Amino acid sequence: MAFLGSNLPTEVGLRLLLVPFDSNIVVRTACCSVGVVLPVYNTFKAIERKDQNEQQKWLLYWAVYGSFSVGEIFADKLISWFPLYYHMKFAFLVWLQLPTTNGAKQLYMNHLRPFFLRHQARLDQIAGLFYSEAGKFISAHQGEFQFMKTILVKIFMSAKELVNGSNQPIATQERRAITGPREQVESSDSDGGGGGGGGGRDDDEDEYVSVPAVS
Repeated sequence: MAFLGSNLPTEVGLRLLLVPFDSNIVVRTACCSVGVVLPVYNTFKAIERKDQNEQQKWLLYWAVYGSFSVGEIFADKLISWFPLYYHMKFAFLVWLQLPTTNGAKQLYMNHLRPFFLRHQARLDQIAGLFYSEAGKFISAHQGEFQFMKTILVKIFMSAKELVNGSNQPIATQERRAITGPREQVESSDSDGGGGGGGGGRDDDEDEYVSVPAVS
């Protein structure tokens, strides 16, 4: 019973942080949470509160994080084998966000800003060419995009009806099963009543006997 006491959470936490060196599942999840999920929420709060300082802080962070992600994509083959890479990445992401270190602002002011200012004209040309070609591509394949949009909407609506309205067809079938025999019984009663009424009139007519007048 002592094993199930207060030492269990500490032991489980240490195993989750230190043991999975091969899979790095826990550390990758932590990197995603610290690097994306928390900054997205903090950016949302900065926008809603209209705090200029917080907005600038998170704009600098996203600029640095985006640049880091681009470099990570190209260097993935080189760094994937590096031991404890995701542990260092986690520490780097925390360093970018901590108010005491303010790492994102340091990297932006010391490295990113001088680079972008030096190559701004060339980058503007590349960005303009990209948007121009993207607009031409979308215009040329607008019918295909509209078709795919229609298909996705239909799939989404079908899935929504399958999830939310799965009980409605069953209830409809049950109601039809109940009301069907009831309608048949009512229709048979109405037919039988009409026939009985006609039969009654015939019996009355048969029972009526004409008596000749006595002179």
